[in-house]
Amino acid sequence: MCPKVQDITTDELHDLIVAAVTETMEDMIEDFLAVRSPEYIQSIEEAREDYQNGNVKPLEKALDV
Repeated sequence: MCPKVQDITTDELHDLIVAAVTETMEDMIEDFLAVRSPEYIQSIEEAREDYQNGNVKPLEKALDV
């Protein structure tokens, strides 16, 4: 059974909200820094070219599954 909001303290709710906001902000900052990187943009362009040219392999083969 999942706990309900009414079953947690205000401090626990606060901690959950802070953790969620912090994680989201860290993800956004990481994404922002990544898209400002010329190397990152180039790697995306190369990956798209590879995909369009069929230079890809199935995930199962890549993972040796």
